Amino acid sequence: MKTINKYILAVALMTQTGIAMAQELNSAYFTDDFKYRHQMNPAYGNSQGYAAIPIIGNFNMQLQGSLGVGDFFFKNPDYKPDAGAKKTTTFMHPGISVDEALKGFKKGTNSLLMDMDLNIASVGFNAFDGYNTVELKDRTHFGLSMPYDFFLFAKDMKNQDYSFDDMGIRAWNYAELAFGHSRQLFDNLRVGAKLKLLFGVARADMTMKNMHANLSGDKWIVDGQVKGELNMKGATFKEKDVEYKSRPGTFRQVNGIDIKNPGMSGFGLGFDLGGIYEFKDCPVKWLNGLKVSLAVADLGFISWNNGIVAESSGKPFEFSGFNNFDLRSGDNKHTLGDEVDSYGDKLKDFYHLENKGSGKSATHALAATLRFGLEYPLPVYDRLTFGSLLTRRFDGKYSWIEERVSANIRPLNWLDGGINVAFTSFCTTMGWVINFHPKGINFFVGMDHMIGKTGAKMIPLNSNFSFNLGLNVVWGSKKSKKGLKTLTFWKMPDTEAQKTN
Repeated sequence: MKTINKYILAVALMTQTGIAMAQELNSAYFTDDFKYRHQMNPAYGNSQGYAAIPIIGNFNMQLQGSLGVGDFFFKNPDYKPDAGAKKTTTFMHPGISVDEALKGFKKGTNSLLMDMDLNIASVGFNAFDGYNTVELKDRTHFGLSMPYDFFLFAKDMKNQDYSFDDMGIRAWNYAELAFGHSRQLFDNLRVGAKLKLLFGVARADMTMKNMHANLSGDKWIVDGQVKGELNMKGATFKEKDVEYKSRPGTFRQVNGIDIKNPGMSGFGLGFDLGGIYEFKDCPVKWLNGLKVSLAVADLGFISWNNGIVAESSGKPFEFSGFNNFDLRSGDNKHTLGDEVDSYGDKLKDFYHLENKGSGKSATHALAATLRFGLEYPLPVYDRLTFGSLLTRRFDGKYSWIEERVSANIRPLNWLDGGINVAFTSFCTTMGWVINFHPKGINFFVGMDHMIGKTGAKMIPLNSNFSFNLGLNVVWGSKKSKKGLKTLTFWKMPDTEAQKTN
């Protein structure tokens, strides 16, 4: 149980410290003069050129997932002032009931996801009959998946079968050099695309296959296989020889990673594709002004090399109780200590990782993101629009979906923004954005996820929180924007004199 507690606390720590940088701000998808809309849909352009201030051009802190600090830590039921006990404890405390301890975890898969995009340089400009962007970013994707059965097994072991197949952890890091172009293809259709050159730095992935614990019947059986992969130049496994206690022999065990002279470990290509269609001069009058947008980002792959792989043996561990020992010690007697050593060696055979070689290569697809948007202006005031944005990430066990409904307004030529409500795979939340763009400068601030309850040092108790801000230099003239439209609800009848004239 100490091992289980160690992993639980590690998950909680990652939940506390998970901070992402420069992630797309979905709340600004319908903000007309937001400079980074092209990152969400490459068909979007700007009337002005811009250059990002390094690092802070599009800065972000973000968490997303169903695992939060508040799920792991509780008020200590044994706490008394001046008694020495701590105020907080983990959900494993025996004084906390099973129902109370597990109420924060989802039935099925619990996850923690982070996308960290650090904008090193970003420039947009009008040329070549369209709008163009050039970007250099450092990108990191992190995913943690923990099944509900893991927490149930840790808290309340019963005679039943527990499945841990959804357990896994994965991280990618690579540099991205992107070239984008968008243009007005027809009067009512705008299209765009991006080509991305990807330079892999490191990829790590640990998965479990057919992993489960069956505690029913007269014996316990734990079986399955753990596989760990690392693609990183200069990385090797640390290993040591471990002796069996109950039988002659040794085995070679992976117990760490050594990294020397890291460098590029892969190369790939990615594409973003998008389009925006605006209904104009439509026979169905109420459709005029409606904008329909569709985009797919990160279609592509990275071919990784310099790979090292470690796997467990896949041998099942079977525990049928301590019932095959002699209480008397002496020569050729099988004692309780021998029985413990025997089970210990079987457990080592089950869980220890073996080096399966180096120099391995593998090609993996990027996690693609689909966005489908609808935007409709208020007929009497077209500076106010209403939008619906559906976002879907395709990433295996780390996939998610979000629907965001927004009201967006541009009251002044140099000010726009909006508020929204989002329904995600992890929570229901609110977002907002304010975008200032007077002459020569652009500054924006916004959130996709409003911060909820916080603990010590203002740490969010759930894992859904974001904060965006950016500072950019802009140039060029703005397009003229429509303003207040006049709508006649009632008209005075014409007088006889007016009719005559």
